[in-house]
Amino acid sequence: MSYLVLARKYRSRNFTEMVGQDHVVQALTNALTTQRLHHAYLFTGTRGVGKTTVSRILAKSLNCQGPDGNGGITATPCGVCQACTDIDSGRFVDYTELDAASNRGVDEVQALLEQAVYKPVQGRFKVFMIDEVHMLTNTAFNAMLKTLEEPPEYLKFVLATTDPQKVPVTVLSRCLQFNLRPMAPETIREHLTYVLGQENVASEPQALRLLARAARGSMRDALSLTDQAIAFGSGQLQEATVRQMLGSVDRSYVFRLIEALATGDGKTVVETSEALRLNGLSAASTLEEMSTVLQRMAVVQAMGGAAVADDDSDPEAHDTARLASLMPVDETQLLYSICLHGRADLGLAPDEYAALTMVLLRLLAFKPQGTQPTAEKKTLNRPAAPAPTPVAPVSAPATATAQRPSVPKPAAIQPWDDEPVAPDTEQSALPPPGQVLPVRESARPAPHSDADDDGRPDVPDDYEPNWPVAPAEYEPVATKIVAVPVRTQTESRADVAAQQAPHALVPTEEGDFWHTTVQQLIKAEAINAMVRELALQSQLIARDTDQWILRVERESLNQAGTRDRLTNALKTAGHDVKLVVEIGRVNDCPARRNAAASEEKQLAAEKIIFDDPFVQSMMRDFGAKIVPGSIKPL
Repeated sequence: MSYLVLARKYRSRNFTEMVGQDHVVQALTNALTTQRLHHAYLFTGTRGVGKTTVSRILAKSLNCQGPDGNGGITATPCGVCQACTDIDSGRFVDYTELDAASNRGVDEVQALLEQAVYKPVQGRFKVFMIDEVHMLTNTAFNAMLKTLEEPPEYLKFVLATTDPQKVPVTVLSRCLQFNLRPMAPETIREHLTYVLGQENVASEPQALRLLARAARGSMRDALSLTDQAIAFGSGQLQEATVRQMLGSVDRSYVFRLIEALATGDGKTVVETSEALRLNGLSAASTLEEMSTVLQRMAVVQAMGGAAVADDDSDPEAHDTARLASLMPVDETQLLYSICLHGRADLGLAPDEYAALTMVLLRLLAFKPQGTQPTAEKKTLNRPAAPAPTPVAPVSAPATATAQRPSVPKPAAIQPWDDEPVAPDTEQSALPPPGQVLPVRESARPAPHSDADDDGRPDVPDDYEPNWPVAPAEYEPVATKIVAVPVRTQTESRADVAAQQAPHALVPTEEGDFWHTTVQQLIKAEAINAMVRELALQSQLIARDTDQWILRVERESLNQAGTRDRLTNALKTAGHDVKLVVEIGRVNDCPARRNAAASEEKQLAAEKIIFDDPFVQSMMRDFGAKIVPGSIKPL
C-alpha cells in the first residue's frame, strides 16, 4: 500500500476547506454565485499557499454537474460528479495544466492554443492552467496575447506564478489578479492540529509552534515538515525531537542571552555562546530566534500588559514580558537591528561561532554602562536665551554741586574696556560680555535754539554740557537693544595655508636632477607599479660616476627586485650606475614636488575665485558660500 503524503492527502477540495486565503475565497465565491466570470485569472504568491489548489477548485466550480447530473455553475462543487472526481484525479480532458518551467517555448504555447478552437468534450468550460507562467519566453507571451485577450466563451485561462514582476504588463492587464498571502504561524498551527487529530498522531503544542514558524508562511512546507517530524519521532511530535530535527535553538539559550545583555553580564554571554558551539546549534538560527524574541519584546513594551494577556496560551509570553521590563525601549530596537545585520556577517567570518560571539559582544558593547545618563540627544529646538541682566542704577552724587561727566560725540562705538571700574565713580559696573549698556537720554532742551531740517537741535562739536544733576532726576532710561548680525567673509585656502606650518619639502640641487630624471622615465613609460613608486618616494642623497644613493622612508619599497628594475630602467635611459637604497627621513622627493606643484595650482585657482568681485558681492550681500572641493584648476 503506497503512502500518500499529508500535503496531497489534505489538499483542499472546495472553497470551504481553504485555509488562510479568505479574501480570495470570498471574491471567487461571489463571482461564481452571481456568475460574473472573468475569462483569465492570475494567482500570485509564495510557494505552498494554494495557487494550484484554487485553480482546481475553480475548474470544478465551473464544470460541476451536481450529484444528480443537473447542476450548474456553483461556488460549492459537489465533489462526487464525474467532472469533480476527474479533476481531482488529474484526468479531466477539458482541464489542462501546463508547467511553464519545463514548457516555456513558443512551440508548447502554440500547441496549447491550438486546442482552444475546439469546444469542451465533457465539461461546460475548457480551463487552461499555466503554472509558473513567468518562466515563459517573450515570444511565448506574445503568441498567447490575442487569445488571452479575446478567448472563446467556453475557454478560461488560469495563470499562477511566484514572481509576478517578471510577467509582462500586457499579460497582467488582461487578467484578474489575486495575491495569495503567506499564512500566519497561528493559522498553520491550527491546521496542523486538525490534520494530526485526523491522523491520530500525538503532538505537543510547542512542537507545532516550531513547525509553524519553520514553514515561513507555506502550508505545504508545514505539512512536509510534519511528515518528516512524524518519521523522526516514531509517530509522535515532541518538542525536543522536533527542535533537534529542525536544528532550532532552544529558547532558554535565547532568554539567557537577552537577560545577560540586559544586565551587562559579559561572562554569561560568552559562556552561553560556547555552550551553543558545544551542542552544535546553528549560529544563524540563534540570531533568528533572538530577533523573534526582541520583536515580541518591542510589541510588549509598546502595548504593555495587553500583549501578554492576549497570548496566555504561549508559555514563553511571560518570559518575554519579564525581559521587556528589564530592557529600555531604545536598547531593544538597537539589539534587534544588530541581530538582523549580524546574520549577514556569519558567512564572512572563517568560523560562524566566532562571528556569533562577536555579534553578541557587539550587542554588549553598545549597552550604556552603569546608571550614568546617556548623552543628550540632538534637537532642533534652540536653547532659551538667558534673561537679560538689569543694569544697576547709577548712584547719585554726594553733593548737589557735582558736575555731570562730559558727553563725547557719538562718532564711533568703542569696544569694552577690560579694566575694572572704580566703585567711587558715577558709572555702574560693566555688564557681562554680550550685554550692551543703555543710552541715557536727557529731557533737557539743548541750549542752542537753531534746529536742523529733521527737527533736532544743532549742537556745536565743542559744546560740553555742565548741568547740575539732582539725585531724583538722574534715573536710567531703559532702551531696546536690537542685535545686528555681522557678516564675515570666508577665508580662502590660500589664507589658511599661509597661517599653517611651511611645507615639509626642502628643495636640493640633487632633488632637481632626480625629479627631472624620474619624470622622463615616467613619460617614457619605462617604470610602473612599485618601481615607479620607489622612484617617486625616494630622495637622491648623493651620486657618483658609478653609484647613486637613494633614501626612502618605507621599508616596503626597498625590495631587491624593485631596485633591480629601477637600475635597468636608468641604464636604458643612459645612467649606468648602481643604486644603493637606505631608510631614513625624506625631505625632497619627486612625489612631494608634484604634490607641492598641484597644491600651488589649486591655491591659485581658489584665489582667482575668491578675489572675483561678483563672488565677493554674493558672499557679502547674500551670505553665499563656496562649496569646499568644488574648485579645480584647469
